[in-house]
Formats: sequence, C-alpha cells, structure tokens
Amino acid sequence: DVCSSDLQHQVAELWIKLVIHEVCGAINYMRQDRLPEAVKNLARVRQIQSQLYNQWQVLDTLTPSEYAEFRHVFGKASGFQSAQYRILEFVLGNKSRRMMPYYEHQPDWYAKLDEALNSPSLYDEFLMHLARRGMPVPERAINRDFSLQREDDEDVVAVLRSIYEDRHKYWSRYETC
Repeated sequence: DVCSSDLQHQVAELWIKLVIHEVCGAINYMRQDRLPEAVKNLARVRQIQSQLYNQWQVLDTLTPSEYAEFRHVFGKASGFQSAQYRILEFVLGNKSRRMMPYYEHQPDWYAKLDEALNSPSLYDEFLMHLARRGMPVPERAINRDFSLQREDDEDVVAVLRSIYEDRHKYWSRYETC
C-alpha cells in the first residue's frame, strides 16, 4: 500500500545517503593515498547496496494491479529524480549536466549537485592516486573538466591492465584488506 511504499522510499534515501557518505570517505582517503582505508569504505558500500537491493524485494510481492492501486500517488516522480541519487551517480562518475535544470527550484540540492558534478569522481581520484604512485596515467586523464562524462582512453586501460596482470607487484600489499 501507499504507506509501505512511501516508507521504503524514505529508507532507500537513507541508504543512499550512507552510500554517498562512504564513497566520499573513500575519495578523501584516496586523495591522501590511503588506499586500504578507501577499500574498507567501499566494502561497506557493497554491504549497503546489498541491503538496499534486498529492501526492494518487498515490492516484488505486489502484483501489477496492487502496485497500480497506489502508483498514482507518486505522479510523474520516480527514484531517478532523487537529488541524492543524482549525487551518487556524479560521485561514481556518471556525469550529466543536462540533469541539473531539474533541481534549479531546490537551491540547496542544486549547489550540492553542482559541487558533485564539478568534482573528481571516485574513478578520477583513483587515477590520480595511480599517477602519484608513478603509474603512467596520461595527463589528459587526470587534468580535465570533471563535469564531463569520461571518455574511453586506451592508455588508461593499458595502465589498469598492467596492474591486473602483475598481481604480485601491485596487489600484494593490499591483500589483507
């Protein structure tokens, strides 16, 4: 019914807020080259995502007609219109300036979204970490307009491939995480 669906939405927003907190924590650790701590934050994110996914399985118990009985309450709204959901997308690297006008009527959220849009994503910070560690990450991959969607870069792929292919050289110090 409407009450349980509304409650699920509120709980989902809380989980998303916690995911954002943990991802931002991982980003801050990465900026300090504290990769084991960043990995620990991301392990928590994985567990939170599992909880979030399992929460929505409750809605799987509804038939389409039962869901249709209260869907009208949400109007045209969807989870994709959640400002926190957008922030999460931005900090994870899925950047899209075209989404910003939807939040202009909410100045506080707009400012948070704008900051997330223009800041390096988790992936960007990881590439900068690799560059500081002496990996040949191309300059164009780390000094760029962070508000734009990242383009594929074969030179970045080559760096990541070299790390994955030489586990003993690059991974051994992190295996206790």
